[in-house]
Amino acid sequence: MTDRISKLTAAGVAVWLDDLSRVRLSSGGLDQLRREKHVVGVTTNPTIFAKALADADEYDWQLRDLATRGVEVEESVRMLTTYDVRWACDVMRPSYDASHGVDGRVSIEVDPRLAHETDKTVAEAKALWWLVDRPNLFIKIPATEAGLPAITATLAEGISVNVTLIFGLDRYSQVMEAFLAGLEQAKANGHDLSKIGSVASFFVSRVDSEVDKRLEKIGSDEAKALRGKAAVANAQLAYERYSEVFSSDRWQSLADAGAHPQRPLWASTSTKNPDYRDVIYVEELIAPGTVNTMPESVIHAYADHGETPGDTITGAYDAARKVFTDLEAVGVDMSDVIAVLEQEGVEKFEASWLELLDGVRKSLAAAGQGTGRPGQAAQGNAQAAQQAGGNA
Repeated sequence: MTDRISKLTAAGVAVWLDDLSRVRLSSGGLDQLRREKHVVGVTTNPTIFAKALADADEYDWQLRDLATRGVEVEESVRMLTTYDVRWACDVMRPSYDASHGVDGRVSIEVDPRLAHETDKTVAEAKALWWLVDRPNLFIKIPATEAGLPAITATLAEGISVNVTLIFGLDRYSQVMEAFLAGLEQAKANGHDLSKIGSVASFFVSRVDSEVDKRLEKIGSDEAKALRGKAAVANAQLAYERYSEVFSSDRWQSLADAGAHPQRPLWASTSTKNPDYRDVIYVEELIAPGTVNTMPESVIHAYADHGETPGDTITGAYDAARKVFTDLEAVGVDMSDVIAVLEQEGVEKFEASWLELLDGVRKSLAAAGQGTGRPGQAAQGNAQAAQQAGGNA
């Protein structure tokens, strides 16, 4: 069988897995994907962790230990998730070494409830960086208005960053500016720029979901003809901006100091509409220097029937601009679409984080019943519940 993912990799697309669990780690499944499916990175988010902890008993021993020690729920979540991410970093270390620090990265997200608090986001990023203690870690920071200065400040500390929840072109330009400023400060602070990595996670399928909903409501033939086109066009124009920024003199001075570019990462790449081709957000977004993070189902789908015709982005800028013009003509306000998606993105991750906290709280309580110290565990859980409620 033709190795379709190998062709995708040869076209300049780094394939990352959008998932992580302790079962995947202990079974060797992640290492198998690295060895057999050319997977060279991993992304996580609160939704992924909430599902992982709810579906497996692989965490029981650690939960018992945490309950025995009376560790509060929020700190327990950090211990559980950083354990998995540290393990994943070790699994992906060969890819990190082989790519001289470009790939082999594993991402962990700051508490999404901090998305609108700059200083707390930076403090959380530093804590997670210290806890995982692996050079191939990425700290995920959302591209909110408060997140932008946090991105710069975190990079300035020599900490590698995955900027998440990017939906719009103007915000993406601000993210690249935050990245450049962060590297300039890191250089001034004496950090080795070759050790600092970053990607900018530009969300794809959610754009089509929101725009298609509006096109259906408009209902005209012209509107319906535009379904399934907005997300790819949006990402293609993002790559155009990336190409401009990373061919500038400002970037070249950082590259000369050893810096790696902040690659665009296509996130949310599973097809939400069953009428669309299941690998559309891979096939239509092929270009050098990009990352595509996929659920395992999409990786296997691409390995089975994905097509790699070559670069499908750089020659499509004019067509992408026409999609935006046509969307405006039928009454779709893309600036409002982007604002809604950013707000919903943060809210969804906040909800998943609260679900994760609640699940761990219940697991700690159950584990504490058999530790000999149930009172202390229960007290810690009650304190954590009160704290979580105050922060939500």
